[in-house]
Amino acid sequence: MVTWIVLAVVFLALVVLAVAVRPVLTRLPVLRRAALALQRQAAEAQALTASAEALQQRAEALQEKLDTAQRRVAVINAKRGG
Repeated sequence: MVTWIVLAVVFLALVVLAVAVRPVLTRLPVLRRAALALQRQAAEAQALTASAEALQQRAEALQEKLDTAQRRVAVINAKRGG
């Protein structure tokens, strides 16, 4: 008699587990697509970060050239004026 009760409890637990797991299993394809989309976005973000760093370095180099040109213009203007 106890065996049947134990078996019934185990069976009921398995049924409850199956009912709880079913929605998760039905969502797995959607979750997988979302995970792949996030991975693609992360890769794009890394590429954009690299591009932004290169652009920042280019802007700094241009700023240095601009500073040099401004100093040269100031020297030229000082020589003309004085």
